[in-house]
Amino acid sequence: MMLEATYRRRKFRVFTKRDLDVDPRFRRLASEDRLAVRAVAEVFPFRINDYVLDDLIDWRRVPEDPIYQLAFPQRGMLLPDDFDRMYRLVRDEAPAAETAAAAAGIQARLNPHPSGQSDLNVPELDGRPLPGMQHKYRETVLFFPAPGQTCHTYCTYCFRWPQFVAGGARRFASRQVEDLVAYLRRHPEVTDILITGGDPLVMKASLLSRYVEPLLSSRLPNLRSIRIGTKALSWWPYRFLSDSDAGDLLRLFERVTDSGRQLALMAHYSHPRELGTQAAVDALRQVRGTGAVVRTQSPLIRHVNDDPRAWARLWRRQVQLGAVPYYMFVERDTGAQHYFAVSLARAHAIFRQAFAEVSGLARTVRGPSMSATPGKVLVQGVAEVRGERVFALSFLQGRDPAWVGRPFFARFDPDAVWLDDLRPAFGERQFFFEGAMRRLAADAGEHEGEATA
Repeated sequence: MMLEATYRRRKFRVFTKRDLDVDPRFRRLASEDRLAVRAVAEVFPFRINDYVLDDLIDWRRVPEDPIYQLAFPQRGMLLPDDFDRMYRLVRDEAPAAETAAAAAGIQARLNPHPSGQSDLNVPELDGRPLPGMQHKYRETVLFFPAPGQTCHTYCTYCFRWPQFVAGGARRFASRQVEDLVAYLRRHPEVTDILITGGDPLVMKASLLSRYVEPLLSSRLPNLRSIRIGTKALSWWPYRFLSDSDAGDLLRLFERVTDSGRQLALMAHYSHPRELGTQAAVDALRQVRGTGAVVRTQSPLIRHVNDDPRAWARLWRRQVQLGAVPYYMFVERDTGAQHYFAVSLARAHAIFRQAFAEVSGLARTVRGPSMSATPGKVLVQGVAEVRGERVFALSFLQGRDPAWVGRPFFARFDPDAVWLDDLRPAFGERQFFFEGAMRRLAADAGEHEGEATA
């Protein structure tokens, strides 16, 4: 049911680094701070809308405010020498080509496509790569619609930052839904499609339907769930309330659920404040009214939500509103990981404390989980085994499904922030999956060489 009587249409307005010295709202920042934001925004994407500016950021707490940290590039996101260089270039109004070249050099060192996305995850159809798709786990294929490779506001921590920067690493994007349907016919093991980006819900409903409707009309017997990755419920709830095609979007959702398939919105909520406005609450209710399931996830982000009380409040509120807590992720090994990452030991402590404070309905959440190259690795805890302090780990998802649920152990390292920082416990030379991963990487390298020969 549309809430037109309550919500008059609110114009969607976005601002970028070009507006920092123009819009009066940014004048709340000192000129030096605005210059610092511009310097970092030459390397990382910056885009923000007026709902986030006016309704979510607590300007009395800037720069410590978590939503400000989540939306505005911070000087600590660059290493000191890189920041100083970009700051000087922006301050001195260096030629655009020089500034862009310096930014590209920094971006190239930031592991722009982690976890084998470019070389291990891209599927093929009749020997032809499908660069707008990824197939890492047996049951799930990711599809990146080309018009959906932007967002209502960019998150500073986003591991897909290369999708949004000019001159950055190759984007994932496709306009060929026919390839997606053909690939699904060839792969009956695939049961789930994740339409992702960017944020597919930046697209008009009529455009999104061009990608969704063929999945419904093709009558693929193996396709049971369509997922949409989005932060629109947080960054622009009016997408579901008063945008000119909000009703069309909700009716599209209903067509998916009426087809007998599950529609799951994989909603990114990073902080309880994102559910603190009436618009956010009503938007979530509108989506749930279509029969869609809303599953929630976010990384654990230093400066934003590295507090167990914030997570407990977030999960409790989500359950109260009918959403399903799904994942707490570990900040990925890309971009400004050094600024946002929390050690694995602290991440587990935060998760455990928050988990203990909520009822069983919120304990659907899993974490802390690393979406690493071999798969989704769960940090189950810290224990002492045979007199050795260790991390207990297991796979929630794996490139090889046989790895899922198999426990393994790593030596405890209080400074480790990612799987690659860990070493096997008990004198083992390697983790059980490492041999298979080396063979997979070698096969991918040989295949790439054949393709370019």
